[in-house]
Amino acid sequence: MIELYFAATPNGLKAKLFLEEAQLPYRVRPVSLSKGEQFQPAFLAVSPNNKIPAIVDHDPADGGAPVTLFESGAIMLYLAEKTGRLIPADPRGRAEVLQWLFWQMAGLGPMAGQIGHFNVYAPEKVPYAIERYTRETSRLYGVLNQRLADREFIAGAFSIADIACYPWIVPHEAHGQQLEAFPHLQRWFEAMAVRPATLRTYEGVENAYAPKQPLSDEERRVLFGQQASSPK
Repeated sequence: MIELYFAATPNGLKAKLFLEEAQLPYRVRPVSLSKGEQFQPAFLAVSPNNKIPAIVDHDPADGGAPVTLFESGAIMLYLAEKTGRLIPADPRGRAEVLQWLFWQMAGLGPMAGQIGHFNVYAPEKVPYAIERYTRETSRLYGVLNQRLADREFIAGAFSIADIACYPWIVPHEAHGQQLEAFPHLQRWFEAMAVRPATLRTYEGVENAYAPKQPLSDEERRVLFGQQASSPK
């Protein structure tokens, strides 16, 4: 059994989408980020970075003590290797998948996250930041669009590269992007959206970048005001 510490952010949804695609038994442990539950000592023991997702694998491959993991890319790679699914066994295929997994972790996620923040959560508009991150996110969308021009999935066969990227394209409107401008990406996105595992993953999930009401000062402090000396 996998325990998934989860909130419905793109990174949390990546881990859940893998578990659904691989059909692994798991139990969701909700973490309310706006209430600061990610700073509780019990969660810190699982995720030293105070971020979701994190997992506890109670049935590791070596039969030993439970394995705890944080960071969505590490979680997906660990589970793919454990199950032998969604990552090629041959070195060339594996390298192909890994470069796009790391591309998402280092580029698409951080840049899309920044423009999502400045478009939706920032208390005031910062034109330079909005232009900077909109342009860079558009460039990254373009990279993915070109990659998908001659293939069905990002690394050829369906893999953790696709699972990693999809949740970061879902909030494209919050990123200031129109999928019609990226036809190959749009075709892939639409195919990903109707997969049974995707439908199960997103059932009942609210858009993380469409808050129903403005954040309170306390919620903003908890979500965005933490420093090295302040987690609690």
